[in-house]
Amino acid sequence: MSKSIEASIVVVDDEPSIRELLVASLHFSGFEVNTAASGSEAIEVIEKCNPDLIVLDVMLPDIDGFTVTRRIRQEGIDAPVLFLTARDDTQDKVMGLTVGGDDYVTKPFSLEEVVARIRAILRRTREQTEDDPIIRVADLEINEDSHDVTRHGQVIELSPTEYKLLRYLMDNEGRVLSKAQILDHVWQYDWGGDAAIVESYISYLRKKVDGIKYTDEDGEERKVDPLIQTKRGIGYMIRAPKSAPGA
Repeated sequence: MSKSIEASIVVVDDEPSIRELLVASLHFSGFEVNTAASGSEAIEVIEKCNPDLIVLDVMLPDIDGFTVTRRIRQEGIDAPVLFLTARDDTQDKVMGLTVGGDDYVTKPFSLEEVVARIRAILRRTREQTEDDPIIRVADLEINEDSHDVTRHGQVIELSPTEYKLLRYLMDNEGRVLSKAQILDHVWQYDWGGDAAIVESYISYLRKKVDGIKYTDEDGEERKVDPLIQTKRGIGYMIRAPKSAPGA
C-alpha cells in the first residue's frame, strides 16, 4: 500500500550532497520533492510545480534566495519559504522575513530539525487557510478564538505570557527552541534578555500542563504523560509521547 503524500516541496540548493540528503529525508517523511540547483531554475520549477512549501538556500550561484522569493511573490506564489543559510546573522534573518520568508535554518543543520520546521510551518499556514482555531499536541488543545486551553478535557488557566509561551512551543511541535529564541518571540527581548525568566515560566507551564491528574477506567488516579521536554544545554520542546494516539 503506497504512503500518502503529506505535502509537495521544492528544494533549492546548489550543493548536490545537500540536495540529495534533503530529498532522501523528505521522501522518507512522506513528502513529494522536486529540486533546483540555481535561482533561475528554482523560479521555473516553483512556477511549474506550485508546491506547498519551498526549502531555499540563500547563497545560490546566479541570483540569491531573497531575490528568488521576491520574484515568486510578485508572481502571486504564496507558498511558505524555509531559508537555508550558512550565515547565522540577524540581518540575514530579518531580510529573509522581510522578503516573505517564513523561517530559516542555519547550516550545518540536522535533517530532523528541517523536517520539524517544515511541519510547523505547514501546520501554521494550513490552520490559517482552513480557519481551524484548534491547535493540538496529543490531548493538549488551544482554541485560538476563545484562548481556552485544555488537557485531557480539563481546563487549564494560564496567564497571557504562559499562553503565548505554550502557543509558541505548540506551533513548533517536535522542534527544540533555545532560550534566546523563546525570549525573542515571547518577551521580544532582542537576544539580550535574562534567560532565567524562560526557566521560571517553563517550570510554571510544566506544572499546569503536565501536572494534570485524572481517574482511569479502573478508578485509579493517574497523571498525564509529560509533553514539555528539556534538552540540556540546548532549550525546550513540546512533543507527543510515543504512546499517544497519532504520535
